[in-house]
Amino acid sequence: MASLKELRNRIASLQSTQKITKAMQMVAAAKLRRAQDAAQSARPYAARMAGVLANLAAGVSGPGAPKLLVGTGSDQKQLVVVATADRGLAGGFNSSIVRLARERIASLIAAGKDVRIIVVGRKARDQLRRFYGDRYVAVFEAGVPSLASAQPVADKISELFEAGEADVVTLIYSRFRSVVAQIPTVRQLIPAEVEGGGAKVDLKGAGYEYEPDEETILATLLPRNITVQVLAAMLENQAGFFAAQMSAMDNATRNAGDMINSLNIIKNRTRQAQITKELIEIISGAEAI
Repeated sequence: MASLKELRNRIASLQSTQKITKAMQMVAAAKLRRAQDAAQSARPYAARMAGVLANLAAGVSGPGAPKLLVGTGSDQKQLVVVATADRGLAGGFNSSIVRLARERIASLIAAGKDVRIIVVGRKARDQLRRFYGDRYVAVFEAGVPSLASAQPVADKISELFEAGEADVVTLIYSRFRSVVAQIPTVRQLIPAEVEGGGAKVDLKGAGYEYEPDEETILATLLPRNITVQVLAAMLENQAGFFAAQMSAMDNATRNAGDMINSLNIIKNRTRQAQITKELIEIISGAEAI
């Protein structure tokens, strides 16, 4: 059985840990609100971009269609972009994304595909390196989501595609649904997915006229769409990370409190047993005299 001094030290250590986890919970809760607003604000823009692409794609076909829209005609070379957070202490947030990525990559390799990986976030880099480190083509830190941080990722994706080193590009991240639910998600970036983009607009028989032509507009919008989708994924990840961290730190704070209560009971019982033992020794010594 632990001594009273050991029990007091353990209780003091747990109390210090509890203060840290409580502070981290409060910080995550404060940051979550801003991250959630940013993620939700990006969704309408991404949805509208998808709607515009869908309308443009409806009038484009044949050999003149941009490759970013229709692909190369092959799916042998697969580029998987895995986006997580840079930090941990967020429960299973990062692990759930990496688990989905591993399953996806393993299935592609089993199908005989040539798989290459871009990782965004230190946790994705560290957790996937053991299994697929030799397939990395680029590593980026998640940092603070912004166009400045998303653009290098999008540029690298476009560079690999234009160099003929990727036929299909897939993005794996966590979609923020609520404080208690973050959904690991797979989104295809190339060829661009335009199905179910935006809400259909009733033009009453009229048609769109584009100036310049659809192909020229798509040549500009499709690379920008990659940047938008990467940025949206990073914003969703940030909101999900803070939500997961807030929940994890709340659970840690509660668990620390439960352990402190249990150790206090053990400490009191141990102290009572020592007092009883000392009283028995005193009484026994007095009777012996």
